Amino acid sequence: MSCRNTPLRVSALTLALALPALATASPDDAKTLDGVIVTATRTPTTVDAALAAVEVIDRTQIERSSAHSLPELLRGRAGITIVNQGGLGKLSTLFLRGTESDHTLFLIDGIRVGSPTSGLTSLQDIPLAQIERIEIVRGPRSSLYGADAIGGVIQIFTRQGAGQHGLQGRARVGAGSHGLREASAGIGLRGAHGGVSVDLAHQSTDGINACLGFYNPSNYSGAGCFIVPGTHLDRDGYRNNSASLRADFSPGDAWTFDAQAFRAIGHNDYDGDYVDNSDIVQQVVGGSVRWAPSSGIQFKLGMGRNTDDSDNSLGNIFANRYSTTRDSANLQGDFTVSPGQVLTAGLDWLRDRANVIDPWLPPYAPTRGNRAGFIQYQGDFGAQDWQVSVRRDNNDQFGGHTTGSIAWGMDIGAGWRVTASHGTAFKAPSFNELYYPGFSNPLLRPEDSRSSELSLARSGDDWQVQANAYQTRINDLIAYDALAGKPNNVETARIRGVELTGSAQLGQWHVRGQLGWLETRNLSAGFNHGKHLARRPSRSVRLDLDRDIGNWGVGISGIGESARWDDVGNTARVGGYGTVDARVSWRFSPAWTLQANVANAFDRRHETSAWYAQPGREYALSLRWQPE
Repeated sequence: MSCRNTPLRVSALTLALALPALATASPDDAKTLDGVIVTATRTPTTVDAALAAVEVIDRTQIERSSAHSLPELLRGRAGITIVNQGGLGKLSTLFLRGTESDHTLFLIDGIRVGSPTSGLTSLQDIPLAQIERIEIVRGPRSSLYGADAIGGVIQIFTRQGAGQHGLQGRARVGAGSHGLREASAGIGLRGAHGGVSVDLAHQSTDGINACLGFYNPSNYSGAGCFIVPGTHLDRDGYRNNSASLRADFSPGDAWTFDAQAFRAIGHNDYDGDYVDNSDIVQQVVGGSVRWAPSSGIQFKLGMGRNTDDSDNSLGNIFANRYSTTRDSANLQGDFTVSPGQVLTAGLDWLRDRANVIDPWLPPYAPTRGNRAGFIQYQGDFGAQDWQVSVRRDNNDQFGGHTTGSIAWGMDIGAGWRVTASHGTAFKAPSFNELYYPGFSNPLLRPEDSRSSELSLARSGDDWQVQANAYQTRINDLIAYDALAGKPNNVETARIRGVELTGSAQLGQWHVRGQLGWLETRNLSAGFNHGKHLARRPSRSVRLDLDRDIGNWGVGISGIGESARWDDVGNTARVGGYGTVDARVSWRFSPAWTLQANVANAFDRRHETSAWYAQPGREYALSLRWQPE
């Protein structure tokens, strides 16, 4: 057994032994730990009632963790693979249940976000200091949200004031390895008819030297960190300044108005001979109005805009600019036709725009619109629940697409619950895949998928455990072909996986465990038939242990992933790894908490993307002020 694989195997063994013990606990004194979520069905429902695999990360978990970024927080969670190119602030992509990095739909406060050019969401530029909670829904959701939701939906909710009336504040400062500097502050005011909250945050780091490769014309693959030898062997810094605003107003029982705005501006340095630094802007602005004329009827009208800008340079010389906007609007009605029977219908509108300027290439500025209608039925029949939805999208470029899903759940006694579902989804090619001069393919077809899932769960007093087995088949999967130098459609790809998750309060210890197995196959005819899809590890594990001892808190997180291939042809192998993070906090007064963290405590050298090193051992210290 190699030293590198030991943490992964030990963590997996610990989790595998712990979860069956949880499943045999007595449910006689059961009480729900599940909060209300809205992402899985576009209507409020509890985690235990959702007919989908869901996970909620609340503010308490964020503050307890040793994470300093959204990619770090999501790393190792069930079904999620994070690929990072060099640490804090560097490009981070997310693969959910083995689907592509642009197959997960991201929402911020209900507003669709992401770059129409790359098809990705800049996870690394959304500060944790601005996040109140995260809802993760695994499995296809195109029948409710349209394109991009092949792997699932992740919704981020920005910070907001507490529920009680009055004025409240919060603040945090921190410092750590590699010149890490963090500061944030917020204030919230709530009255009888509404509230408002404002948060500001700063984060910067001197970074690390992440590049592990050099340019060689004889073996250059077109991917990875390859530069001219002797250049750019330096630390690559990152800076992010952000602000968010949320407000809501309810003049009476029937009407509710809310508005939100989030903006992050930053600067990023990295290694390259064409571009080596960027100025970025991430912005989300939106609002909604709700009208509930009776307890069984509610209408909601919402709209928003996401701006994703990147000005790229080599030193002080302008290289190119990517400026994109994503405008969206939706109208939704929820009707309780009888107790336990809810009908939802709605209309969605989306418009993507891009403006790409590059002195070395012809500029392009595409626009694409999408209009859709959907309907969903949710039925509660005692021990059984049903959810059926269908959606029709009309895309300006690719025409009409119909997607649907059906899900069933049943309580089978003694705290056990079984669910089954099947759904279809689709994804239109991004603007870069279609139009980027010299590296695009205008003949690309939209991707479409079919997914099936079977789940078994049991919950009891302060504990729960769940097993999910799923299969997804994707037709016309879009992947970069290094030999052709452009993206192409893979005829068929098959993804199979199993997830085992659990959480429990064992005395003073809170335990959360997640274990995943994944098999991906390229089933298209030709040279790559039978190959694994790139950047997906076949095994992953995460184990979080936290304990409160009076005013003290201690915790440890173990995260491991097996080896994966970094290319379509399975020629570049990235080794597996296991890391351990530790943390300790001291609440020395009701409002003040001091926290110390160490990440990658055993200083394991590892990569998640070929040619990009991950940070070694890192320390951090923070002071938080949060009045009760």
